[in-house]
Amino acid sequence: MNITKPKVIKDYDKLTEEMQESIREHYPNGYAEHLIRFTDREGKYVSALPFETEDKYYLIRMTNSEALKLAKYDSGSDDEDESKDEEKEGYDDNYTDLDSMRVGSGRKSDEDEDYD
Repeated sequence: MNITKPKVIKDYDKLTEEMQESIREHYPNGYAEHLIRFTDREGKYVSALPFETEDKYYLIRMTNSEALKLAKYDSGSDDEDESKDEEKEGYDDNYTDLDSMRVGSGRKSDEDEDYD
C-alpha cells in the first residue's frame, strides 16, 4: 500500500522557528542550488525549496535571490557579530580613549600668537 504524504506549499517566513532550523540543518550549504520550479494553480512559475518531514512534503516558496539572502543570513551572521565583539573587547583592553584621540593640531592658533 503506497500512501502519499500531503503536499504543502508555504512561504519561508510563515514557518515556525523550529521548522526553519530543521531546513537549515538539512541544507547547511544554502538553498539556491536546491530550488525547483513548478507551475502553480494559476499557471504561474514558482520556485520553491523541497523539504520533507515525517508527515508532509513541503515546497517552501522562495526566489533565487531570497534563497541566497537567507543562506547568507543563516550562515553565521551571529558568529560575525560575536567575533566583532571579541575584537572590540581586546581593543578596549589594549588601548584607552586617549590613545586614539589627537590632541591639538601642532599649530598655534590665533589665540596662541604673541602680540608685540
